[in-house]
Amino acid sequence: MWPGDVLKVGAAGLRTRPTRALLSALGIAIGIAAMVAVVGITSSSRAELDRTLASLGTNLLTVAPGTTFTGAQAELPLQAEAMVGRIAPVQVVSAIGMVGQAKVYRTGKIPPVQTNGLAAYAARTNLLTAIGGQVASGAWLNDATGAYPATVLGALAAERLGIGRAGPEVQILIGGRWFTVIGILRPAALAPELDTAALVGWTAAERELGFDGHATTVYTRSRASQVEAVRAVLGATANPQAPNEVEVSRPSDALAAKQAADAAFTGLLLGLGAVALLVGGVGVANTMVISVLERRGEIGLRRSLGATRGQVRTQFLTESLLLSALGGLAG
Repeated sequence: MWPGDVLKVGAAGLRTRPTRALLSALGIAIGIAAMVAVVGITSSSRAELDRTLASLGTNLLTVAPGTTFTGAQAELPLQAEAMVGRIAPVQVVSAIGMVGQAKVYRTGKIPPVQTNGLAAYAARTNLLTAIGGQVASGAWLNDATGAYPATVLGALAAERLGIGRAGPEVQILIGGRWFTVIGILRPAALAPELDTAALVGWTAAERELGFDGHATTVYTRSRASQVEAVRAVLGATANPQAPNEVEVSRPSDALAAKQAADAAFTGLLLGLGAVALLVGGVGVANTMVISVLERRGEIGLRRSLGATRGQVRTQFLTESLLLSALGGLAG
């Protein structure tokens, strides 16, 4: 039989029993649609989970000074940020530096001992990008405001100082100097130390508060697949002369959770696809078996007219393929 004749004979079985063909195709369509919907929902859930875990800092590492052999507080070299930025997989590098001698007060009437646990930090302008922070009120420091007496308060710092919003008329005392509050941050989940901080520009901290320029925390974001490799070399890169005096944070637990979720979702998608194929195949096979049983007379007639077993088999195979194609396309 020519291919065109095979299609005509296969389609004839569907045309002569339109109700059965429609119901069979409808079952296939519903099965395919259900599979697509389930896989789509699962994939969307996976993507949403990945975004949520990414926001939790799966690729965030921090570098901080540790202690020396004598137990004294160590410090990072002035070039620590630049050296860390040369690590190939590192995508973002930022830092803060504590200005230890600068205390933060709402007004000059506050007793010096009542610091409210607030601290002043010099901050790089790309800090929010590194920690995934957000501004609740006002604006973040930039190259212009970072060179002048301007500050951005952490969420708890603003609350303890009784400041509800930022503005040019709002000022606080930092190290005996008046600084304008240009912004207030939302709570920083990945850097809780910033919630009680008054952040000023690096240049302003050096000029106005006598900051020595040494970073106390360096934040890095790397490619997720290279986090462990980056962590292994961070200490020696940040302080080559004394890597033992550097404390490097371990990767976030969210990274392990992300990897486990990826593996689980991959297995789930494969399982759903296998089940859907099995159910669809059984449905089509059952339909065609019943069709063969009901059409024994037709098969016998065709055999008596000279049709071979292969031609009969091809007819029903073509019919099942057309039925599957129609149902699959609709689904």
